[in-house]
Amino acid sequence: MNKHSSLRSASDLEAAGLVSPLERLDIEDVARRFSVAITPAMSELIQGSPQEDPIAAQFVPTGRELVWSADELSDPIGDDAFSPVKGVVHRYPDRVLLKPLHVCPVYCRFCFRREMVGPEGEMLASSELDAALAYIADNPAIFEVIVTGGDPFALSPRRIGRIVKALSAIDHVGVIRFHTRVPVVAPERITAELIESLDSPKGVFVALHANHVRELTPAAGAACTRLVKAGIAMISQTVLLKGVNASAEELSALFRALLGLRIKPYYLHHGDLAKGTGHFRTTIAEGQAVMRQLRGSLTGLGQPTYVLDIPGGHGKVPIGPGYLDDGENGYIVTDPRGNRHDYRG
Repeated sequence: MNKHSSLRSASDLEAAGLVSPLERLDIEDVARRFSVAITPAMSELIQGSPQEDPIAAQFVPTGRELVWSADELSDPIGDDAFSPVKGVVHRYPDRVLLKPLHVCPVYCRFCFRREMVGPEGEMLASSELDAALAYIADNPAIFEVIVTGGDPFALSPRRIGRIVKALSAIDHVGVIRFHTRVPVVAPERITAELIESLDSPKGVFVALHANHVRELTPAAGAACTRLVKAGIAMISQTVLLKGVNASAEELSALFRALLGLRIKPYYLHHGDLAKGTGHFRTTIAEGQAVMRQLRGSLTGLGQPTYVLDIPGGHGKVPIGPGYLDDGENGYIVTDPRGNRHDYRG
């Protein structure tokens, strides 16, 4: 196995020393159902088994993915029910998802689209992309287009540029947002050509998916800096994951590192009900407890919104802890240290 190649099979993982021959049998079963890919940038960071190492936990498959609970779903957030044309998901009046491809450079073991993405994942044909763009152009309520997939930065700069140019020509589109893991998992792809392809008179945002501070290597930081210096605003999204980041200490380290790169933490996602991901999910109460700790110890700039994507396509809602209760003569407010105070207002 070339050390500069991505790991894409159980035999690749065994050859790289990331799984044992016995574990390989389970992983072959997993790989028949869910895609596997680990880029060199991530495989070089792995320092133990998925039970020991937060990077391995995110990318190295295990037999636990074959354990499914009754409430887990193939399409946990209801993309299919809100897809008026191929490649578009329209769940909110003022924004849509545009999914030009279903391929990623890495396949996260907790992904909510894990049944849809993979090396066989289709890319929109030119006519299908035209139809998706026409839908956006024909719906003047759409203000923001979120380009996702798959990972849109797995596209060539030429294809990215075509999408940006087409969206920029639609008067009512004000924001174009790309959701990607590429600056972390394949930072070498953030080239001058890719950055140039993002040029637009509209507001262009890049939402970086990062879950652990160790993902922010010097190469990843340099890739993000190239984007920011080009005038592209960056935000981040993180999934709350057991065995990866489910503590205030781990998340504080990540969010502070992101802020140092001029990336605003935006969303902390509660784990979705994707099949075979139960070993990653915390309870909501556990997530709220972590958010309470963060409120008292982390700058407001570093506070993401803790959100749940309601299964079935009903939308994303904040589920953070509450600090305000009704009192006899007004309210009772709980401060970040847990002390309660009367407030008349």
